[in-house]
Amino acid sequence: MTVLDAADDHSNILSVTGISKSFPGVQSLKRVDFSAKGGEIHALVGENGAGKSTLTKIISGAYVQDEGEITLNGEKVFWSGPGDAQRAGIHVIYQELVLFPELTVAENVFINDQPLTRLGTIDYHAMARRADDVLRRLGAQIDVRQRVKNLSVADQQMVEIARAFIGSVKVLILDEPTAVIFGVEVDLLFERLLALRAAGVAIIYISHRLEEIFRIADQVTVLKDGVRIATRPVTEVDRDKLISMMVGRPLTDIFPPRRRDQSDAPIILRAVGVNVGSRVKSASFTLRRGEVLGLAGLVGSGRTELAQAIFGGLPFDSGEVEIDGKVFTKTSPRTSIAEGVGLLTEDRKGEGLLMQLSIAANIAAPRLRDILRGPFISPRIENGIAAKEIAKFSIAAPGPQTVVAGLSGGNQQKVLFSRWVRTCRRVLLLDEPTRGVDVGAKVEIYRIIRQLADEGYAILVISSELLEIVGICDRTLVMCEGAIAGELIGSAISEEAIMAMALPK
Repeated sequence: MTVLDAADDHSNILSVTGISKSFPGVQSLKRVDFSAKGGEIHALVGENGAGKSTLTKIISGAYVQDEGEITLNGEKVFWSGPGDAQRAGIHVIYQELVLFPELTVAENVFINDQPLTRLGTIDYHAMARRADDVLRRLGAQIDVRQRVKNLSVADQQMVEIARAFIGSVKVLILDEPTAVIFGVEVDLLFERLLALRAAGVAIIYISHRLEEIFRIADQVTVLKDGVRIATRPVTEVDRDKLISMMVGRPLTDIFPPRRRDQSDAPIILRAVGVNVGSRVKSASFTLRRGEVLGLAGLVGSGRTELAQAIFGGLPFDSGEVEIDGKVFTKTSPRTSIAEGVGLLTEDRKGEGLLMQLSIAANIAAPRLRDILRGPFISPRIENGIAAKEIAKFSIAAPGPQTVVAGLSGGNQQKVLFSRWVRTCRRVLLLDEPTRGVDVGAKVEIYRIIRQLADEGYAILVISSELLEIVGICDRTLVMCEGAIAGELIGSAISEEAIMAMALPK
């Protein structure tokens, strides 16, 4: 089947029956049944640890099941490795893209499958022509001769998908495909997925963003603790029902209640006329003690750049920042941390965490002086500090020396919260604080944010999820093309009002 084939008759292309898989001390899957039909988008949802990744790795040949069977087009199959599954037409697009940045688009599309000349050398002309043809069929206008490192993340994602369509593709699995794209890029991805669905491809779509499930999926399967809870047509469930199935308890209110009006609370942070090149234009605002202030807007509106400028990660051309009465015309991370301001970055793996170090090392990193005895780090003190933070933030980990790369997204995010809460006592700047975490972990993070505000922290929340801004923030600023376009307070905060201000006039 290729992207141009006619739609399938919607029979099961892929079925797994009674699939179980155990790892030392953990049973990841317990007799799970799952199927994917041609011409259908089937969402697979559940909290981190529910078994989604294990199931998809078994389907794609990365793991071998302990029991159960896989059938493809009605025939029982057994994979000796991922190559077998790929040759049979099963392809996975992972959240962390697997591309070679220094190679061209065409070279990435045809990696390990380059067309050859009669002399046995790589036929670069044919490779470029065929790569361009596949990308155009997918609706992507990309120069196949440029290096992948120069592409946007959305275009890099399309290169991954094009790679799958060089051979035959029957089943396409996407794992959190919108974790690193926003706005128009998400719309383009969905248009392309709908075209692939119309061409008869069976698409398995994994996402923590439930609004995407209702927007694009036909069926949804919920996993919890390695067990299939239910499979339903998307039209037969609503958000509350889906969340209830995922977490195993009813959620009448995802967000904690807002605080009373904070307009009389002391101002802890003030920005006046901050300019950062063409990205932030004369931004001015205040943030009060105990307040959760939202910063909304479209991708590229300047939200992240404003937060980084306040923290000192980006130099600002003009303006000033006032922290608890002290005025700064120039800031730096060192100064901000010393003044009690912490920044939780949107890219926890690339900019936030030391992925190959322990929880203890990550928590202690900004204040190493606390764990020194003479010129040496004291493991006893470091572990003691981390143990308290693990308990305080309910971080699910065997102990302080657990490497953070092995934690779920939600627990990695809690490690970052514990680091900054311990280090900075006045202001927390939270850039996409729930990106890439499941709904159960989101509820915990919302509770943490509100609890910290109740303790007196002044908190700025940047989020691309409008429902999150509406649910967690006491007051919201909306940015448009680098400038603050307006302010919404309390019950006036709504998705419609935010979008009205966020869109260029």
